[in-house]
Amino acid sequence: MNWKATLPCSRAEAEAMHEDDEWLELFDNLPTLVADELEAFNDAKWSIQAYFNAKPDRHDIDLLETRVNAKAVIERLPDEDWLTLSQQSVTPVSAGRFYVHTSTNKGAVPRGARAFLIEAGQAFGTGGHETTSGCLDMLDRLRSNGKQFHHIADIGTGTGLLAFAALHLWPRAVVTASDIDPVSIDVTRDNAAVNAVPVGRDCGCVALYVATGTDHPAIIGRAPYDLLIANILAGPLVELAASFATVVADGGTLILAGLLNTQVKQVAAAYRRNGFLLLERRDSGDWPCLRLVKRRIYGHKRPIRASGRTSQPPGDFGTW
Repeated sequence: MNWKATLPCSRAEAEAMHEDDEWLELFDNLPTLVADELEAFNDAKWSIQAYFNAKPDRHDIDLLETRVNAKAVIERLPDEDWLTLSQQSVTPVSAGRFYVHTSTNKGAVPRGARAFLIEAGQAFGTGGHETTSGCLDMLDRLRSNGKQFHHIADIGTGTGLLAFAALHLWPRAVVTASDIDPVSIDVTRDNAAVNAVPVGRDCGCVALYVATGTDHPAIIGRAPYDLLIANILAGPLVELAASFATVVADGGTLILAGLLNTQVKQVAAAYRRNGFLLLERRDSGDWPCLRLVKRRIYGHKRPIRASGRTSQPPGDFGTW
């Protein structure tokens, strides 16, 4: 692909381009479209790169510019495998005892590390963002400190990475992974096969569900969880506080990420109102990872049924 057109756009505009097959049929020279998040968690700061096999004519450029109401920057590219080069630009991640890489940048796996192959761009949650690596570090420290968990949930799993890591640390656990986006669950299933992670509903397996938050009969039925991980965004985290409180066991651990350091007070307050105590905060740049515990309630058993819904759109759970 020797030519590239780059246009600024919003996340919604980028997603609409990929979803509209009829629009793509209007091109004389059909491009390959690649969406890029320019600023983490800012839906207004995205771009589209359109790769062409030949120099695009005015008709094709007009189609792109009209679609996002922006001017395209056109450039000639050397003859290279741009997909491979983009994969190679993603640096492997070492976090705790985990090593996360793509198929083109594996490098030397550290001795004793559990390596996971997670291709870049499949879904959110490849390990390269501070939110995901922070969760990996937090999980590793819990295991190093002797914590044992038997019923684990990863809400907003993205690529499945955090669920896979939790199962590696606690191999006899029952692990539940869910995401609002069906594509993420498909990606997670593929990643599980590539990384030899068993999928199923038994101990030592990861059960996969498409769900909005905890709003799924199986997620509710498999509760209570002694460990719940949610690497999403601050808004949905606040919305889901009451639902998480109903599915996390008394004394259970909650790991939250995906929020900015300026949003910690708001998120922590929502969980404090729902019976959680903030025990630990570890920051990686602007991205904190929080560890909370649910206060034990004596004298009666809390109900575990939850509405579990959130207004978060597909694709934002399991942020990478």
